[in-house]
Amino acid sequence: MIMAGYEYQGKMPFKHVYFTGIVRDKLGRKMSKSLGNSPDPIGLIEKYGADGVRMGMMLAAPAGNDILFDEALCEQGRNFNNKIWNAFRLVQGWQTADIAQPEASALAVKWFDAKLKEAYATMEEQFKQYRISEALMTVYRLFWDEFSSWYLEMIKPAYVDGKAQPMDKTTFEATLKFFETLLEMLHPFMPFITEELWQHIYDRKDGESIMTAVLKLDAPTAEETKLLADFENVKQIVAGVRAVRNQKNIAPKVELALQAIKQNNFEAFNSVIIKMANLKSFTTEAEKSADASGFMVGTDEFAVPVGDLIDVKAEIEKAEKELQHLEGFLMGVRKKLGNENFVAHAPEAVIARERKKESDSVEKIAALKAQLEELKNK
Repeated sequence: MIMAGYEYQGKMPFKHVYFTGIVRDKLGRKMSKSLGNSPDPIGLIEKYGADGVRMGMMLAAPAGNDILFDEALCEQGRNFNNKIWNAFRLVQGWQTADIAQPEASALAVKWFDAKLKEAYATMEEQFKQYRISEALMTVYRLFWDEFSSWYLEMIKPAYVDGKAQPMDKTTFEATLKFFETLLEMLHPFMPFITEELWQHIYDRKDGESIMTAVLKLDAPTAEETKLLADFENVKQIVAGVRAVRNQKNIAPKVELALQAIKQNNFEAFNSVIIKMANLKSFTTEAEKSADASGFMVGTDEFAVPVGDLIDVKAEIEKAEKELQHLEGFLMGVRKKLGNENFVAHAPEAVIARERKKESDSVEKIAALKAQLEELKNK
């Protein structure tokens, strides 16, 4: 091909060559007719769709390694197709009105705009280095985790008396633009669903195609980079509140109060935190309430007063069961440490590890006993 390029075009046709590894099955065997371990591509497409199969192949093909093909990856591709389609239906189903943009939505739009720029810059670098499967995972996580799980939840209109409220037009238009950009980023990997949805998200002219759309995003500014870092902490605060719900068996629909202890370094994001964590209040307190469950985000302390929201009987049963397990575990560790033969012959690092298990268990048991006493006095 190099010779033909010089002969017919008078120049070298290309300078870079990308070699793929051997395609192997999930057991690591080379795919071949004699082994009968080669899947029927038409059958896979009928089962998972062409985009699902393409994604499955790329997920199995990290740069520099053999391709370990597993049909489960095609299923993952199909599930991602469904995720994209369902997100499109959700966005298209929202009603809009000429109303003011909520503060939480305005923050969400600024954050996701910066997130898109960050992911685009990462993908550009990955493409330059031919790390195709990593580029796919970058946009996959961007769509599944950041756009679907966080952004859409931040801007989703509230329900009043079982009826969805309209969305402000500013947020809706920004969301459509974000969706269009995501489709263009996904197009090299999933050309069919992205073309279909791209044609429907806006009115297009005859002959327009996502294949010829030009996508170019600027790198995040210093201010946007700080916003992205702050939002990661905001997500951890929301996750902390949700963890308290799970630990205390409090239903997601029950509104909670959140306390920032001594200072709130994330006050600018209160509207997002209140919405995503389903809070009735977010205040700054000198000390956490006696009935509060606390958690840390970096060096910042937060607490959720649970009061009468917990099922005291269920919490006592849970704590007693955990205490029984820990006491049995501690007994086993102490039995091992009391064995002179084990102590005399085991490596020093192993003995140190067992002593660490003993001290950790003692601390946890003491904390559980204190928790049980507090619960029984409620």
